[in-house]
Amino acid sequence: MPEENFRHIVRIVNTDVKGEGVGFSYSNAVLKTLNMDENKQIGYIPETDLKKVEEVILNPSKYNIPSWMFNRRKDFDTGNDKHILTTDLKLQKDNDIKRLRKIKAYRGIRHSLGQPVRGQRTRSNFRRGSAIGVNKKKSKMAPAKAPTTKPTREKGKK
Repeated sequence: MPEENFRHIVRIVNTDVKGEGVGFSYSNAVLKTLNMDENKQIGYIPETDLKKVEEVILNPSKYNIPSWMFNRRKDFDTGNDKHILTTDLKLQKDNDIKRLRKIKAYRGIRHSLGQPVRGQRTRSNFRRGSAIGVNKKKSKMAPAKAPTTKPTREKGKK
């Protein structure tokens, strides 16, 4: 392959090649839908094929990609299955956490406290900040107590 046809920076869905919301299995589904070679470097793919890839990524339900691969199933607002990308994904995640905090759901309370949300144990893990273990008070040196005189028994005698 000639080196002059290779593009070093390729933008798909308004980001460089590595985008948010497109993982390994989702990218394989897109490639199988378009019957493209998995081992071909993205710099050698023509612009027309990149437009097709972008169309499949943006509208996966039109191309029969199963809904269990979407990252937003049964959306809270619309009830539809969606696949959200880039900054929309981050905004939607933040809105979900804000909604959970607002309705004071258990998960929302755990988010606001900075604690683990999914039921992990917290005794020995997730220790951040100043509250670590038991801190003993530093005490001044107490004066030595006077020895008390107790009658002591000798060994072997009753």
